Amino acid sequence: MKTQNYDVINDPGAVPIKLWTRGVPLEDEARRQLQNIAKLPFIHRWISVMPDVHLGKGATVGSVVPTIGAIVPAAVGVDIGCGMIAARTTLTANDLPDNLTEIRSAIEKAVPHGRTVGARDKGAWANPPEATVEGWASLQDGFDRIVARHPKLKRSNHLHHLGTLGTGNHFVEVCLDEENRVWFMLHSGSRGVGNAIGSHFIELAKQDMRRWMINLPDQDLAYLPEGSDHYADYVFAVDWAQRFARNNREIMMKHVVEAVRKVIAKPFDAQAEAVNCHHNYVNREHHFGKDVLVTRKGAVSARKGEMGIIPGSMGAKSFIVRGLGNEDSFHSCSHGAGRVMSRTEARRRISVEEHAKATAHVECRKDADVVDESPAAYKSIDAVMAAQSDLVEIVHTLRQVVCVKG
Repeated sequence: MKTQNYDVINDPGAVPIKLWTRGVPLEDEARRQLQNIAKLPFIHRWISVMPDVHLGKGATVGSVVPTIGAIVPAAVGVDIGCGMIAARTTLTANDLPDNLTEIRSAIEKAVPHGRTVGARDKGAWANPPEATVEGWASLQDGFDRIVARHPKLKRSNHLHHLGTLGTGNHFVEVCLDEENRVWFMLHSGSRGVGNAIGSHFIELAKQDMRRWMINLPDQDLAYLPEGSDHYADYVFAVDWAQRFARNNREIMMKHVVEAVRKVIAKPFDAQAEAVNCHHNYVNREHHFGKDVLVTRKGAVSARKGEMGIIPGSMGAKSFIVRGLGNEDSFHSCSHGAGRVMSRTEARRRISVEEHAKATAHVECRKDADVVDESPAAYKSIDAVMAAQSDLVEIVHTLRQVVCVKG
């Protein structure tokens, strides 16, 4: 008999909520947000909740929301297609220089990152390189189709953000696995254009709810019913943004490899093992006899045998995993450690000195602008992994030695 590794919330007038949260904290606000989502009339079977769960905008980060006949744009969010890419190289720890500052500097120069300062957008290309121009060529027709229906999206930042990192919890890392082999890993999504698409359709859904006088437990749960004016446009646009995000990560990985090759003279292969996975996205899948739209907001697909990436916080371990195909979770697992502090609270509670101590083993920024990403702001990645032992198996354990933050 299969052991049940999750807890269940059952509320009147709502679908069940299955939670893989044993041994990790679940904030009251996140619980209430999940209970609101569970009241929507088009949820298929139940909502699955991953151990890195925490409060989000509209929908809870770390939730898996299967729907039939409607989609909630805020459940997908505005960082559409955000996810991870990792590649094992043929280098080992002995091939890295004693001082890793040069590698960090080379990556920072190769991958635009950070915020707009004055008139300069540090996180965008001034002159897009060849890989970006080629990548955009494969996306141009789809974007033109979106803009033809939604002209206000034309001015969104797209070409100049393709192959760039962004800010917040996005990062590029050099890691070592359990055999001291070198990996490159990075985290980013669809950047400015994905944000514009997400924000635009969230507002259109809210307008529809007001026009149809549909009362919701939270206005951010506004949805687009199948067959409505904007449903097909959104499904097409979100799929396009997810392709943009995947290409974005591939281009950055190419530039990271080229940057490190300028520092390390020894020839190396950078595709010994490779994984590229979304964790903020929607996908058409078949579960429990029905074709459904599965929205994973801060969750990774974990079909049986499927490879995925679960990063820890800045300075903590990360994992390359293999899915176990657990149907109760709609074949999903967590996308990371999950926050225990808001960014504001982290900046108030974590000092630069504490952050520097927690990341002493990593070549990374150790200033006030990144303390909200310090390990103390996140749940224990070990506890998160223990809570989902029936969702994935660990293939590689990675530890960071270089981390580039936006």
